[in-house]
Amino acid sequence: MAKVVERVQTGVRMEKNLVKVLKGLAEYTELSLGDLLEGIVLHALDGQPSPFGETTLAAIADLKRVYGLELTHRDAHRLVEGP
Repeated sequence: MAKVVERVQTGVRMEKNLVKVLKGLAEYTELSLGDLLEGIVLHALDGQPSPFGETTLAAIADLKRVYGLELTHRDAHRLVEGP
């Protein structure tokens, strides 16, 4: 059953290649970027495993290659912004 929510605009800044991969993934999954991010975050906050199956994970690997995304979860909280 659908739940009614109130959405707000955010001013989130993210690494540019990560954003490219997320936008590509949103298109691949036929979701808006916001819906994709909500799903990923809700899974994470509930301590659930990845919401993506093998086919989608393969598509993510392709998108990471295409957009040159080399960051992993190990890089979280260690990123600094360049000049």
